[in-house]
Amino acid sequence: MNDCEHCGTHKGYKVQRVYFNRPGYHRTIIERCTLAEAQHHCSDPETSSSTATSKVARARTRRSGPWFDCYTER
Repeated sequence: MNDCEHCGTHKGYKVQRVYFNRPGYHRTIIERCTLAEAQHHCSDPETSSSTATSKVARARTRRSGPWFDCYTER
């Protein structure tokens, strides 16, 4: 079921993290969300190795190479 039981909104998207050095591998960050929620998440500069500045994001980039978050329809 793609509808949120609590608010009745369509939860038909998921956010995934893509690593350039691991073709075909996508880590799911958010399992169910609306289009607006997915777009909001992915617009944050901390969701891409090219714009993130937090310690956690920089450590992830050193460990895994370039990455970014994207969304896709479920």
